[in-house]
Amino acid sequence: MRALLIVNPHATSTTGPRRDVIVRALASAVELDVVETRYRGEATGLAASAAADKFGLVMTLGGDGTVNEAVNGLLTPGADGTTPAAADLPALAPLPGGNANVFIRSLRLPPDPVDAAARLIEDLAGGRERTIGLSTANGRYFTFNAGFGLDAEVVRAVEGRRAHGQALTPAMYARTALRQYYRVTDRRHPAVTITDPEDLSAEAVYECIVSNSAPWTYLGDRPVNTNPDAGFDSGLDLFALRSLGTPSTLLTLRQMLSNRTQPPRGRGVITRHDLKSIVLQAKRPVAFQLDGEYMGEAEDVEFRSVPHALRVIGLAG
Repeated sequence: MRALLIVNPHATSTTGPRRDVIVRALASAVELDVVETRYRGEATGLAASAAADKFGLVMTLGGDGTVNEAVNGLLTPGADGTTPAAADLPALAPLPGGNANVFIRSLRLPPDPVDAAARLIEDLAGGRERTIGLSTANGRYFTFNAGFGLDAEVVRAVEGRRAHGQALTPAMYARTALRQYYRVTDRRHPAVTITDPEDLSAEAVYECIVSNSAPWTYLGDRPVNTNPDAGFDSGLDLFALRSLGTPSTLLTLRQMLSNRTQPPRGRGVITRHDLKSIVLQAKRPVAFQLDGEYMGEAEDVEFRSVPHALRVIGLAG
């Protein structure tokens, strides 16, 4: 099998020697090409070229951003404007190399990249794969979640701090989120309206999270759940907040960090499971993120569920 390994050399949880070990192991199992990315967005073109060249497998060694770029490259529409069926595209095999690795952990893969490479080799030898559903936001694919509002503001602030050399840790993320919540975000004037489905909320909301899988994210090793029923075999799950008052927000956070199997509940909480589409409109530009990557500001976002979109190696689910 011809395989392409896309490596983000700046990924936070791998080192050069460990990457060398992984590459040697993978090269013993497949006909391997290895490319290191040089700038944000390059993985999209690399994956698209692999699909056009009929590679059988695309692997990533990086964080969730690298995975997202590769997925969008694999699912690039053809000359006729349609996206090929999953069976006609390379399979995806992500290896953990970033900080959170939410998508990889949602696939129940080992969190250590060397262990994950060993599992990948076993799954390839056993012919184990599955086809999963993805989602789109204004036409761009995402694998596990999208955020419109406060969570995207936090992602933007965290990316700014990382650009100035600060290490991404759970403590840094928590401090940034608290600062954004208390000192920056507008907690008095909700901007977002859920226009589809029409029956969800007549009131504007402050925050919307759309999930394609669970958990929403991780705080260190602890899963954080907005929509615990979300999965790759169902549609979109929605979580929205009508209030950002301190008591109600703290109660919601406590539920999100608990081991409960139900979504958070409360007067200001909106949740819905297994939707085909969601449309959000904002009366002012609102921060927007996909798979933990800041995408800028938007005023209108249309989400679509895309069943059976992509083959991934392994059967865990």
